[in-house]
Amino acid sequence: MDFENIKKKLEQYKAEGKKMFTTSSFQSHSLVLLHIISRIDNTIPVYSINTGFLFPETIQFKDQIAKEFGLNIIDAKSSIPKAQQKDAKGNFLFTSDPDYCCFLNKVQPLDGVLADHDVWINGVRADQSAVRKAMEIEQPAPHDVIRFHPMLDWSKPEIYKYIKEHNLPRHPLEAKGYDSIGCEPCTRKMTLGDDRSARWFGMKKTECGLNTDLVIKKDK
Repeated sequence: MDFENIKKKLEQYKAEGKKMFTTSSFQSHSLVLLHIISRIDNTIPVYSINTGFLFPETIQFKDQIAKEFGLNIIDAKSSIPKAQQKDAKGNFLFTSDPDYCCFLNKVQPLDGVLADHDVWINGVRADQSAVRKAMEIEQPAPHDVIRFHPMLDWSKPEIYKYIKEHNLPRHPLEAKGYDSIGCEPCTRKMTLGDDRSARWFGMKKTECGLNTDLVIKKDK
């Protein structure tokens, strides 16, 4: 969707009295959606899922973007203390059960946010993974929420063209070889030209649960 169509859709949701929010990982490519939202309605809250394991550079970059774009950014955190997020051997769950770690630190906190809203503006793109390729522009989520995917048909070259045209800042780790940036323990520099290969390296895992657990697949 282009800027004008995104604007029309958000204005429609607003006219219908729907309570909207968006989320962001504050990577370079996710700034396009934030910039578009800031131009349309910067009062829409932006939830940052602070797992407690983020790179310090991501936290600093988030604060920079909040100031530059004039956005209302809210941290969403797990209610389970980190001391309790360990397995029977005393190791953090991200080493032994990364799916459960993601559930506690990402899925569960955002589920509470969904319960208080009507529309989740989500920046997934079809070219990022097979899971995301199967998604639609509008899709139901738990708590009768609508997932709105305005960037679904954008390609990576289009994302970086927008970044260049609008002179958007870049995540500081990108210059060091990181492209898909998540939690520090589960992120490596990009390998084999595949953005997602840098996440959960060596594991059969490509999604954190936000785009698998917090979505309701439509019947075909």
